Amino acid sequence: MSNATRSIPAVLALVASLMGLSLGGSSTLDYAAHLDRQMHGIHCGFIPGMGPAETAATGCRTAMFSTYSAVLRDQYWGGIPIAMGAFAFFGAFSVYLLVAGRDAPRKAPWFLGILGLTPALVSAGMAYIAATKLGEFCHTCIGIYIASGLLALSGILAIVLDGRQRDGRDGPRVPAGGLSPTLVDDAPVTRTRAAGSPLLVLGWLVALGLFTAVPAAVYASALPSYGSYIGSCGKLAAAPEADVAVHVGLPGAKQPATLFVDPLCPTCKAFHQRLQAEGVYEQLDTNIVLFPLDNSCNWMLDRALHPGACVVSKAILCSGDRASLLLDWSYEHQEEILEAGKGEGGDGRVMDLIRARFADLDGCVTSKETGRRLDKILRYIAKIQLPVSTPQLFLGDQRLCDEDSDIGFAFTITKLAPEVTLR
Repeated sequence: MSNATRSIPAVLALVASLMGLSLGGSSTLDYAAHLDRQMHGIHCGFIPGMGPAETAATGCRTAMFSTYSAVLRDQYWGGIPIAMGAFAFFGAFSVYLLVAGRDAPRKAPWFLGILGLTPALVSAGMAYIAATKLGEFCHTCIGIYIASGLLALSGILAIVLDGRQRDGRDGPRVPAGGLSPTLVDDAPVTRTRAAGSPLLVLGWLVALGLFTAVPAAVYASALPSYGSYIGSCGKLAAAPEADVAVHVGLPGAKQPATLFVDPLCPTCKAFHQRLQAEGVYEQLDTNIVLFPLDNSCNWMLDRALHPGACVVSKAILCSGDRASLLLDWSYEHQEEILEAGKGEGGDGRVMDLIRARFADLDGCVTSKETGRRLDKILRYIAKIQLPVSTPQLFLGDQRLCDEDSDIGFAFTITKLAPEVTLR
């Protein structure tokens, strides 16, 4: 076997490791940029010519703000991303294989082959989560999946080529430490490599652990402390009256909460999904206060931010015990409803969509009494001087800061609502 052929697995492992390291590093830097509690663009795409807005639409935002993007999220604000360590180790290990060449012990290709599968197995699990839980894939994640697959392939090739040498397909062999390759009966003699000490394998495992743990430890030590920000975003001036709020708390829920939402607000939909994914929603004894950002009923606005939101809000007020069901329906069909609400006659088209699914609500939605109830809700919102923004969550009377509603959510929720457990 030629030296060039023998080095193919190490070269492939080096390329895969550098690819995974660069993508993981880029993702980690982008994640860390959000730790200043400010709003930032998402830059986690790698397709040339795509800016922050475009890359955010490719699933990057969903992946970054998901419950699976970091570990120890309840102990550190934002948690600790761990996308780099393994690739850094395998990059160094592949350089070792290239430098050592035929002098590398036989355990080396098997170590690469077996341990090199771990990033691929993790990537397979994350791809499954992206497909079944998140519903979309980010470009950087796909790149890391590819790098993990190439790394696994390099390990398999290393084992196959080592097997070829063990079978003697490269000619007669002499023991390790013997003469340099010579000719025996006009055939090249291949020197048999040493098996390698088990302590060497143990050393590699320790190094892999250090490569993974040390960057995470450094990241954790550099995290700013956000304890002083918890509870700093104001309190609910007055609790809503019974006819102002829609109660959706489940039996057994212990944490009182007030949630201000617009049923056609994309951010409200994302936050609702976040509460459900974290397992928090069912633990909240929630009063939902509808805050439609639509000037057809909301006199605090001069234009409709979410056309049709007034009609949908009235339908939710009319739905009684089905309020949670109708809110879920509005989130599920949000784009369709928003499109129907645009332009002249939009409210009528939105009403047609509601009528097609909830025919029995027709008379209530269009009644003057429902209109007066929604107006009372808006006057309550104005009275407590709530910012014109949705969603807004109050745990008890304490407001959850907007900056804590994405990557810092798990950390903050455990501080404001210690009775709530996360998935």
